[in-house]
Amino acid sequence: MNSKLHASIIVTYRCNARCNMCNAWKYPANRSEEIGIDTIEKLPRMFFTNITGGEPFMREDLPEIVNALRRKTERIVISTNGYFSDRIIALCREYPDVGIRISIEGLAKTNDEIRGIPNGFERSLKTLSELRDLGIKDIGFAMTVQDLNCGDLVPLYLLAKKMGYEFATAAVHNSHYFHKTDNKIEDPEKVNSELKKLAGLMLKSKNVKEWFRAYFNYGLMNYVRGNKRILPCEMGRDGFFLDSAGDVLVCNGMDEKQPLGNLKEQSWDEIWNSKRAKEVRQMVADCKKNCWMIGSVAPAMRHHPVRPALWVLKNKARHLL
Repeated sequence: MNSKLHASIIVTYRCNARCNMCNAWKYPANRSEEIGIDTIEKLPRMFFTNITGGEPFMREDLPEIVNALRRKTERIVISTNGYFSDRIIALCREYPDVGIRISIEGLAKTNDEIRGIPNGFERSLKTLSELRDLGIKDIGFAMTVQDLNCGDLVPLYLLAKKMGYEFATAAVHNSHYFHKTDNKIEDPEKVNSELKKLAGLMLKSKNVKEWFRAYFNYGLMNYVRGNKRILPCEMGRDGFFLDSAGDVLVCNGMDEKQPLGNLKEQSWDEIWNSKRAKEVRQMVADCKKNCWMIGSVAPAMRHHPVRPALWVLKNKARHLL
Protein backbone atom coordinates (compact mmCIF):
# COMPACT_ATOMS: atom_id res chain seq x y z
CA MET A 1 0.00 0.00 0.00
CA ASN A 2 1.14 3.53 -0.82
CA SER A 3 1.25 5.17 2.62
CA LYS A 4 0.76 8.65 1.14
CA LEU A 5 -1.54 8.19 -1.86
CA HIS A 6 -5.08 9.45 -1.37
CA ALA A 7 -7.96 9.79 -3.79
CA SER A 8 -11.27 11.54 -4.30
CA ILE A 9 -13.65 9.42 -6.35
CA ILE A 10 -16.41 11.48 -8.01
CA VAL A 11 -18.92 8.68 -8.58
CA THR A 12 -21.55 10.96 -10.15
CA TYR A 13 -22.23 14.57 -11.08
CA ARG A 14 -25.96 14.05 -10.51
CA CYS A 15 -27.21 15.99 -7.48
CA ASN A 16 -30.52 16.74 -5.79
CA ALA A 17 -29.21 19.95 -4.15
CA ARG A 18 -29.15 23.40 -5.74
CA CYS A 19 -26.21 25.00 -3.93
CA ASN A 20 -25.47 28.67 -4.61
CA MET A 21 -21.73 27.97 -5.02
CA CYS A 22 -22.04 24.99 -7.37
CA ASN A 23 -23.79 24.45 -10.69
CA ALA A 24 -22.83 20.80 -11.11
CA TRP A 25 -26.52 19.85 -10.82
CA LYS A 26 -27.14 21.68 -14.12
CA TYR A 27 -24.72 19.29 -15.87
CA PRO A 28 -25.72 15.82 -14.63
CA ALA A 29 -23.77 12.83 -15.87
CA ASN A 30 -25.52 10.21 -17.96
CA ARG A 31 -25.80 7.36 -15.48
CA SER A 32 -25.05 4.80 -18.21
CA GLU A 33 -21.65 6.48 -18.72
CA GLU A 34 -20.64 6.65 -15.04
CA ILE A 35 -17.71 4.54 -13.85
CA GLY A 36 -18.47 1.02 -12.71
CA ILE A 37 -16.80 -1.62 -10.59
CA ASP A 38 -14.55 -2.65 -13.48
CA THR A 39 -12.97 0.82 -13.45
CA ILE A 40 -12.71 0.93 -9.65
CA GLU A 41 -10.84 -2.38 -9.74
CA LYS A 42 -8.08 -0.75 -11.83
CA LEU A 43 -7.16 1.74 -9.08
CA PRO A 44 -3.89 1.35 -7.13
CA ARG A 45 -3.64 0.65 -3.42
CA MET A 46 -4.16 3.78 -1.30
CA PHE A 47 -4.37 4.71 2.36
CA PHE A 48 -7.39 7.05 2.11
CA THR A 49 -10.32 7.51 -0.29
CA ASN A 50 -13.07 10.12 -0.27
CA ILE A 51 -16.21 9.22 -2.22
CA THR A 52 -17.91 12.37 -3.46
CA GLY A 53 -20.11 13.80 -6.23
CA GLY A 54 -22.57 15.39 -7.07
CA GLU A 55 -24.49 13.43 -4.50
CA PRO A 56 -22.92 9.96 -4.14
CA PHE A 57 -26.10 8.37 -2.75
CA MET A 58 -27.86 9.00 -6.04
CA ARG A 59 -25.84 5.96 -7.12
CA GLU A 60 -28.01 3.02 -6.13
CA ASP A 61 -24.98 0.74 -6.54
CA LEU A 62 -22.90 2.75 -4.04
CA PRO A 63 -22.63 -0.23 -1.63
CA GLU A 64 -21.02 -2.26 -4.43
CA ILE A 65 -18.59 0.62 -5.11
CA VAL A 66 -17.70 0.79 -1.42
CA ASN A 67 -17.13 -2.96 -1.32
CA ALA A 68 -14.74 -2.73 -4.28
CA LEU A 69 -12.87 0.22 -2.78
CA ARG A 70 -12.45 -1.56 0.55
CA ARG A 71 -9.99 -3.86 -1.21
CA LYS A 72 -8.04 -0.83 -2.45
CA THR A 73 -7.87 1.56 0.48
CA GLU A 74 -7.32 1.63 4.22
CA ARG A 75 -10.05 4.19 4.99
CA ILE A 76 -13.17 5.45 3.18
CA VAL A 77 -15.15 8.61 3.90
CA ILE A 78 -18.28 9.53 1.92
CA SER A 79 -19.20 13.20 1.44
CA THR A 80 -22.98 13.65 1.16
CA ASN A 81 -25.73 16.21 1.69
CA GLY A 82 -27.48 13.72 4.00
CA TYR A 83 -30.80 13.74 2.14
CA PHE A 84 -31.04 10.02 1.37
CA SER A 85 -31.19 8.92 4.99
CA ASP A 86 -32.43 5.38 4.36
CA ARG A 87 -29.66 4.66 1.85
CA ILE A 88 -27.00 6.11 4.15
CA ILE A 89 -28.17 4.06 7.13
CA ALA A 90 -28.43 0.88 5.06
CA LEU A 91 -24.88 1.29 3.73
CA CYS A 92 -23.47 1.97 7.19
CA ARG A 93 -25.21 -1.08 8.61
CA GLU A 94 -23.33 -3.13 6.03
CA TYR A 95 -20.05 -1.20 6.34
CA PRO A 96 -19.92 0.36 9.84
CA ASP A 97 -16.26 1.41 9.47
CA VAL A 98 -17.05 3.82 6.60
CA GLY A 99 -16.92 7.52 7.52
CA ILE A 100 -19.75 9.92 6.65
CA ARG A 101 -19.35 13.70 6.27
CA ILE A 102 -22.58 15.59 5.75
CA SER A 103 -22.29 19.01 4.12
CA ILE A 104 -24.07 21.52 6.34
CA GLU A 105 -23.63 25.16 5.38
CA GLY A 106 -24.79 26.79 8.60
CA LEU A 107 -27.75 26.67 10.96
CA ALA A 108 -31.21 25.82 9.63
CA LYS A 109 -32.18 29.03 7.77
CA THR A 110 -28.71 29.61 6.28
CA ASN A 111 -28.13 26.00 5.32
CA ASP A 112 -31.46 25.58 3.55
CA GLU A 113 -31.02 28.88 1.71
CA ILE A 114 -27.54 27.94 0.44
CA ARG A 115 -28.28 24.29 -0.38
CA GLY A 116 -31.77 24.71 -1.82
CA ILE A 117 -33.15 21.65 -0.02
CA PRO A 118 -36.29 22.37 2.06
CA ASN A 119 -35.79 21.24 5.66
CA GLY A 120 -32.32 20.09 4.67
CA PHE A 121 -30.76 21.05 8.00
CA GLU A 122 -33.24 19.05 10.07
CA ARG A 123 -32.96 16.12 7.69
CA SER A 124 -29.16 16.17 7.96
CA LEU A 125 -29.25 16.24 11.77
CA LYS A 126 -31.73 13.36 11.76
CA THR A 127 -29.38 11.33 9.57
CA LEU A 128 -26.42 12.09 11.85
CA SER A 129 -28.46 11.14 14.91
CA GLU A 130 -29.49 7.83 13.35
CA LEU A 131 -25.87 7.10 12.46
CA ARG A 132 -24.84 7.79 16.04
CA ASP A 133 -27.60 5.49 17.34
CA LEU A 134 -26.32 2.83 14.94
CA GLY A 135 -22.90 3.09 16.59
CA ILE A 136 -21.08 4.67 13.63
CA LYS A 137 -18.10 6.57 15.01
CA ASP A 138 -16.57 8.33 11.98
CA ILE A 139 -19.28 10.93 11.30
CA GLY A 140 -19.40 14.70 11.11
CA PHE A 141 -20.21 17.99 9.39
CA ALA A 142 -18.40 19.69 6.53
CA MET A 143 -18.96 23.40 5.84
CA THR A 144 -17.89 25.57 2.88
CA VAL A 145 -17.34 29.07 4.25
CA GLN A 146 -18.67 32.11 2.39
CA ASP A 147 -20.04 35.55 3.27
CA LEU A 148 -23.57 34.25 3.69
CA ASN A 149 -22.75 31.63 6.31
CA CYS A 150 -19.60 32.77 8.14
CA GLY A 151 -21.66 34.02 11.09
CA ASP A 152 -22.86 30.44 11.65
CA LEU A 153 -19.34 29.01 11.66
CA VAL A 154 -18.71 29.03 15.41
CA PRO A 155 -22.29 28.07 16.42
CA LEU A 156 -22.19 25.10 14.04
CA TYR A 157 -18.79 24.02 15.37
CA LEU A 158 -20.10 24.21 18.95
CA LEU A 159 -23.15 22.17 17.94
CA ALA A 160 -20.91 19.54 16.34
CA LYS A 161 -18.70 19.44 19.42
CA LYS A 162 -21.70 19.12 21.75
CA MET A 163 -23.07 16.24 19.71
CA GLY A 164 -19.66 14.57 19.39
CA TYR A 165 -19.30 15.00 15.63
CA GLU A 166 -16.23 15.87 13.54
CA PHE A 167 -16.24 19.36 11.98
CA ALA A 168 -14.39 20.19 8.75
CA THR A 169 -14.16 23.46 6.81
CA ALA A 170 -13.35 24.63 3.29
CA ALA A 171 -13.66 27.99 1.52
CA VAL A 172 -15.83 28.89 -1.44
CA HIS A 173 -13.90 28.88 -4.73
CA ASN A 174 -14.27 28.42 -8.48
CA SER A 175 -13.39 25.53 -10.78
CA HIS A 176 -14.51 23.57 -13.83
CA TYR A 177 -15.85 21.03 -11.32
CA PHE A 178 -18.48 23.49 -10.07
CA HIS A 179 -19.15 25.15 -13.44
CA LYS A 180 -18.72 28.44 -11.56
CA THR A 181 -16.44 31.41 -12.13
CA ASP A 182 -18.13 34.06 -9.97
CA ASN A 183 -17.73 32.62 -6.46
CA LYS A 184 -16.08 35.28 -4.34
CA ILE A 185 -15.75 36.31 -0.70
CA GLU A 186 -16.91 39.92 -0.63
CA ASP A 187 -15.91 40.75 2.95
CA PRO A 188 -12.60 38.99 3.72
CA GLU A 189 -12.18 40.69 7.10
CA LYS A 190 -15.58 39.56 8.31
CA VAL A 191 -15.01 35.97 7.15
CA ASN A 192 -11.50 35.85 8.63
CA SER A 193 -12.75 37.22 11.91
CA GLU A 194 -15.06 34.22 12.23
CA LEU A 195 -12.36 31.77 11.10
CA LYS A 196 -10.01 33.22 13.73
CA LYS A 197 -12.64 32.68 16.44
CA LEU A 198 -13.05 29.08 15.30
CA ALA A 199 -9.31 28.39 15.25
CA GLY A 200 -8.95 29.95 18.70
CA LEU A 201 -11.56 27.57 20.11
CA MET A 202 -9.87 24.60 18.46
CA LEU A 203 -6.52 25.48 20.03
CA LYS A 204 -8.11 25.32 23.48
CA SER A 205 -8.99 21.68 22.91
CA LYS A 206 -6.96 18.80 24.32
CA ASN A 207 -7.68 16.88 21.12
CA VAL A 208 -4.62 16.77 18.84
CA LYS A 209 -6.85 16.71 15.75
CA GLU A 210 -8.20 20.11 16.71
CA TRP A 211 -4.71 21.62 16.64
CA PHE A 212 -4.25 20.43 13.06
CA ARG A 213 -7.63 21.86 12.15
CA ALA A 214 -6.71 25.18 13.74
CA TYR A 215 -3.64 25.29 11.52
CA PHE A 216 -5.76 24.28 8.53
CA ASN A 217 -8.15 27.14 9.27
CA TYR A 218 -5.20 29.49 9.36
CA GLY A 219 -4.59 28.25 5.81
CA LEU A 220 -8.18 29.20 4.97
CA MET A 221 -7.59 32.68 6.39
CA ASN A 222 -4.45 32.96 4.30
CA TYR A 223 -6.43 31.97 1.19
CA VAL A 224 -9.24 34.45 1.95
CA ARG A 225 -6.64 37.23 2.19
CA GLY A 226 -5.38 36.29 -1.27
CA ASN A 227 -1.92 35.40 0.01
CA LYS A 228 0.43 32.79 -1.42
CA ARG A 229 -0.26 29.28 -0.14
CA ILE A 230 1.80 28.14 2.82
CA LEU A 231 2.97 24.77 1.53
CA PRO A 232 3.46 23.51 -2.04
CA CYS A 233 0.57 21.59 -3.60
CA GLU A 234 0.85 17.81 -3.33
CA MET A 235 -1.85 16.97 -5.88
CA GLY A 236 -0.60 14.82 -8.71
CA ARG A 237 2.05 13.27 -6.48
CA ASP A 238 0.25 12.08 -3.35
CA GLY A 239 -3.33 12.81 -4.35
CA PHE A 240 -5.63 12.54 -7.35
CA PHE A 241 -9.26 12.61 -8.47
CA LEU A 242 -11.15 10.04 -10.51
CA ASP A 243 -14.34 11.46 -11.99
CA SER A 244 -17.52 9.71 -13.05
CA ALA A 245 -16.42 9.63 -16.70
CA GLY A 246 -13.25 7.72 -15.76
CA ASP A 247 -10.90 10.68 -16.17
CA VAL A 248 -7.96 10.79 -13.75
CA LEU A 249 -7.33 14.38 -12.60
CA VAL A 250 -4.64 15.80 -10.34
CA CYS A 251 -6.95 18.59 -9.17
CA ASN A 252 -10.63 19.54 -9.28
CA GLY A 253 -9.82 23.21 -8.68
CA MET A 254 -8.42 24.06 -12.09
CA ASP A 255 -10.33 26.45 -14.32
CA GLU A 256 -10.23 23.88 -17.12
CA LYS A 257 -10.40 20.12 -16.82
CA GLN A 258 -6.93 18.62 -17.36
CA PRO A 259 -7.16 14.80 -17.38
CA LEU A 260 -4.04 12.66 -17.22
CA GLY A 261 -5.88 9.86 -18.99
CA ASN A 262 -9.02 7.75 -18.75
CA LEU A 263 -9.10 4.72 -16.46
CA LYS A 264 -11.90 3.11 -18.44
CA GLU A 265 -9.57 2.91 -21.42
CA GLN A 266 -6.08 2.69 -19.87
CA SER A 267 -4.27 1.01 -17.01
CA TRP A 268 -3.32 2.95 -13.88
CA ASP A 269 0.40 2.74 -14.61
CA GLU A 270 -0.11 3.96 -18.17
CA ILE A 271 -1.87 7.05 -16.84
CA TRP A 272 0.14 7.84 -13.71
CA ASN A 273 3.55 7.46 -15.36
CA SER A 274 2.66 9.01 -18.71
CA LYS A 275 4.15 12.02 -20.48
CA ARG A 276 0.76 13.71 -20.09
CA ALA A 277 0.89 13.18 -16.31
CA LYS A 278 4.27 14.88 -16.20
CA GLU A 279 2.88 17.84 -18.16
CA VAL A 280 -0.13 18.25 -15.85
CA ARG A 281 2.03 17.97 -12.72
CA GLN A 282 4.05 20.86 -14.09
CA MET A 283 0.80 22.83 -14.52
CA VAL A 284 0.11 22.20 -10.83
CA ALA A 285 3.63 23.34 -9.91
CA ASP A 286 3.08 26.54 -11.90
CA CYS A 287 -0.48 27.11 -10.64
CA LYS A 288 -1.15 30.62 -9.32
CA LYS A 289 -4.53 29.94 -7.70
CA ASN A 290 -3.07 29.75 -4.16
CA CYS A 291 -5.69 27.32 -2.90
CA TRP A 292 -6.37 27.24 0.83
CA MET A 293 -4.98 23.70 1.25
CA ILE A 294 -1.93 23.71 3.49
CA GLY A 295 -1.49 19.97 3.26
CA SER A 296 -4.03 17.28 4.01
CA VAL A 297 -4.91 17.01 7.70
CA ALA A 298 -5.25 13.22 7.60
CA PRO A 299 -1.85 12.57 5.99
CA ALA A 300 -0.24 15.10 8.32
CA MET A 301 -1.65 13.33 11.38
CA ARG A 302 -0.51 9.99 10.01
CA HIS A 303 3.09 11.14 9.74
CA HIS A 304 3.37 13.05 13.03
CA PRO A 305 3.47 10.35 15.71
CA VAL A 306 5.80 12.28 18.03
CA ARG A 307 3.81 14.26 20.56
CA PRO A 308 6.43 17.02 21.11
CA ALA A 309 6.15 17.85 17.41
CA LEU A 310 2.41 18.35 17.92
CA TRP A 311 3.03 20.87 20.69
CA VAL A 312 5.26 22.77 18.27
CA LEU A 313 2.41 22.72 15.74
CA LYS A 314 -0.06 23.99 18.33
CA ASN A 315 2.20 26.84 19.37
CA LYS A 316 2.89 27.73 15.75
CA ALA A 317 -0.82 27.90 14.96
CA ARG A 318 -1.46 30.05 18.05
CA HIS A 319 1.34 32.41 17.00
CA LEU A 320 0.01 32.68 13.44
CA LEU A 321 -3.47 33.56 14.66
